[in-house]
This record gives sequence, structure tokens and C-alpha cells, in this order.
Amino acid sequence: MTSADLLLHPVRLRIVQAFLGDRALTTAQLAAELGDVPAGSLYRHVAMLTRAGVLQVVAERRVRAVAERTYMLRAAAAQIRPDEVAAMTPEQHLQAFVAYVAGMLADAERYLMTGTPDPVRDGASYRMAAMWLTDAELAELARDLQQVFLPRLANPPGKRRRRRSLYTVLLPAPEAPRARATKSTATPTLQPRRGRSS
Repeated sequence: MTSADLLLHPVRLRIVQAFLGDRALTTAQLAAELGDVPAGSLYRHVAMLTRAGVLQVVAERRVRAVAERTYMLRAAAAQIRPDEVAAMTPEQHLQAFVAYVAGMLADAERYLMTGTPDPVRDGASYRMAAMWLTDAELAELARDLQQVFLPRLANPPGKRRRRRSLYTVLLPAPEAPRARATKSTATPTLQPRRGRSS
């Protein structure tokens, strides 16, 4: 199974997303967050991600004769290789994007339907903007964002810190359809017709 097949399954993608931010979760804690996923299915997907090295067991204790394991995400293993991304068909990319959006919607629903959400107080936002960028300017933007995000991604959990999920989507406008090539590349010119002399 490719890393794309492993990670882009809707349930497994949500499991991976739940562990982002250096979280350590038991299957019981994970099940509480993904309450719409049947327990048997959740345990099966956790086992699959563990066998693949995406999740690792960081603690284990006995609870009523049952081993309760605590897992963490191995971020380096939870990525799709660039060659696999390049080999994906448009249909596969669309399927992956749908799974990605489903995870985002589930997170938004859990936030908005639990407790007393206050987007202004909590710093929750969803915005859309459009920019005109050359390929070089886009690469520069990616470098700038990396410099902003990387130090903060390294923050460990703390008493005054709250886990905040940042979803990024960058969609270029579709290219305009190209005109069909003609046999001749010469530009036609109009020549005035000469009138007959009488």
C-alpha cells in the first residue's frame, strides 16, 4: 500500500489530524473525539497506522486486564512522498481533497457544537483571498510562510496553550483553454484587390 493510499482514507486522515500538534492520545480519547466512527473501525485503522509506522506507542498501562496504549504521531512518516503526489490522477487528487475537507468540517463542527464557542474570543476564522503571483513570487510566499510557521509548530503543549488547527488550501485558477494550432504559423494579411483597367 502506498503512503497516499494509507493516509488519504477519510477515517485514517482524521486520525492523523487528531494527533497533530504533538498530542499523545489513547484509543479511548481518540474515540471520544471521533464519536461518529464505530469503535471497531477506529481500532482497525489505528492498528493499520501503527503497523505502517505512522503512529507509535509511547506508553502502555493495564486497565482492568486490558492494555491501554497511548499513541503519538510520527510526523515524518505521515507524509505523502512527492513522487506519489506527482503520479496521482486528477480523480485521486479530488478524492484526497474531499477527505481533507471532510476532516476540516468535522473539526469545525466539533468546535462550534461543543461548549460555548466564541470565534472572536477564540481567534477562530475562515477567510479567502486572491493574489496575482508569478511562479517565483509563489515560491517566495511559501518560504515566507515557512519562516512564520516552523518556530510555532515546534511549540510543545503547555498550560496556557490551546491547540489550534491551521488548514491551508492554495488553488490556482484554471488555465484558459489554448487555441488550436493551425497548419501554417504565418499570419495572414489582406491584400487589396486591384481593379480591372478599362
